[in-house]
Amino acid sequence: MCGIVGYIGEQDATEFLLEGLKRLEYRGYDSSGVAILDQQGRLGLSKKIGRIERLVKQLREHPLDGFTGIAHTRWATHGIPSDGNAHPHLSFDGSVAVVHNGVIENHLVLRRQLETEGVRFASETDTETIAHLIAQQKDAATLEEAVVRVLPLLKGTYGIAVVSSRFPDSIVGARLGSPLVVGIGDEGMFLASDKSALSGRAGRIIVLADKQVCVIQRNGWKILDREMVAIDAQIEDLEHDFGEDTLNGYEHYMLKEIFEQPESLKNALRGRLDESDSTAHFGGLNLSARQLRRIDRIILTGCGTSYNAALVGEHLIEEFARIPVEVEYASEFRYRNPPMDRNSLVFAITQSGETADTLAALRESKRKGHPTLAICNVVGSSIAREADGGIYLHAGPEIGVASTKAFTSQVLVLTMLALYLGRMRNLSSMQGARMIAELNSVPAWVKQTLKCQDKVAKIATKYCHVGNFLYLGRQYLHPVALEGALKLKEISYIHAEGYPAAEMKHGPIALVDKETPSVFLLTRGQVFDKVMSNVAEIRARGGPVIAIVTEGDEEAAACADETIMVPDVPEYLQPIVTAIPLQLLAYQIAIMRGCDVDKPRNLAKSVTVE
Repeated sequence: MCGIVGYIGEQDATEFLLEGLKRLEYRGYDSSGVAILDQQGRLGLSKKIGRIERLVKQLREHPLDGFTGIAHTRWATHGIPSDGNAHPHLSFDGSVAVVHNGVIENHLVLRRQLETEGVRFASETDTETIAHLIAQQKDAATLEEAVVRVLPLLKGTYGIAVVSSRFPDSIVGARLGSPLVVGIGDEGMFLASDKSALSGRAGRIIVLADKQVCVIQRNGWKILDREMVAIDAQIEDLEHDFGEDTLNGYEHYMLKEIFEQPESLKNALRGRLDESDSTAHFGGLNLSARQLRRIDRIILTGCGTSYNAALVGEHLIEEFARIPVEVEYASEFRYRNPPMDRNSLVFAITQSGETADTLAALRESKRKGHPTLAICNVVGSSIAREADGGIYLHAGPEIGVASTKAFTSQVLVLTMLALYLGRMRNLSSMQGARMIAELNSVPAWVKQTLKCQDKVAKIATKYCHVGNFLYLGRQYLHPVALEGALKLKEISYIHAEGYPAAEMKHGPIALVDKETPSVFLLTRGQVFDKVMSNVAEIRARGGPVIAIVTEGDEEAAACADETIMVPDVPEYLQPIVTAIPLQLLAYQIAIMRGCDVDKPRNLAKSVTVE
């Protein structure tokens, strides 16, 4: 979501701030801005709606010079996208500039109070209240003291960075529910909402915990609690592979990440399959085999693509481990009070590890004493740190807003988890050995599936003009239908719905006409004949059918207007190979419609607010 960067040192602040903002573009935004303290301690401000290039142009025409500054990319919550609502926000006296990620839930109460005191607001945002409140702390001896006084007044979530003309030698940051990282470098000190913004600049980082405050200066840093007491901080090395966040010849990050899946799946498998015991193993679960055998219920929770992966996981774990599984939207689970006995285990599934709803669901589960584990891609993220244990995806950075390689890696990890739990309970050694052999073949099967790109592009050309799609599958492939529809909606802005194929005749079949293609997941499996009947129902009503079919299946191919072949794989692995052509279909249609596939409108990579 919104991105924060800050710098204080001996170099030009604007250069790093713009570089950092560009590194955070993938998170999604609608405006950007910078605030710079010049040599005389005066605050200069520049902000602009739209892409960062517009801000860069504005700064070329009206440069800001200085060695201290903060910057922000905004994803609108309170107030429309506009120059005025873009961050940073200045206080009423122009002495304080603030950038903020999160939501201040009581901002209207604070705003009314400030207005009665004569403060005039320049924006519609909740963030502006923070700047005014800090500026009112006239008797504060330091900027951090002024900030710490204000924090208890704020209800909601925040990651903030603050600069002040009264205290030009410091930048102060604070965190509650929204990530913030301090960077330690040879050229100065840095602050960011995402460590990727610090690559190549900071060699070491400090990840702030909730309710902590940081102070960075040219020659050092300190971490404080809300009582202004210094805290010992854990310093970590910042490791980064600079090739991972470049396009490497691909036109878009999404396409690059689709084609990285053979490698990302290899990374997810690496070192986790134990052929001697015919099982999987994970180093970070932090639960003994004895504890796991006592589990009689698993809850999988996530949002968006992670929720769809969890639905596949429900089928996998129930089939192979025979443990009841429930899948919950994290945004709903955090507010529900479902009955959960002491032998329930909660898995939070997330690519970024920063999704606000998923983090809140995890915290609620921990509060009630349940073991909470994470399936996560980002090492050191909030969810990875707060979970009792978990499994990393090792998929590498995912820059495209529409998740692709994270989905298939999540499904693969859940498959290995089903094997692991199954071998503790009812799976035989021979069944486990067969699954291991099949799992080891997944990267090769995915590589083979990617050869469908040209066929998918031809189909996209034929259907890119339509306004509605239906995606249909059963059993393991119903969640893939949901994911395929989500991908199309996200990046092409075409309305799409995913359903269990048999549910069509219970209402949605009313949508079928010659301008509404139905994408069927029609691979061989237990209910293949039933899905074939559903295809016939669509064809009888004049609806075009695009079918994902098992390689060599002429019977299925004959029933569709268009077919895409995938390798013949075991039914429980079909979600991985069938997801690939749906990702490519969404990508190709979006390109043909002139959409920005890596930065789709209204979306953010990591949703760090409710």
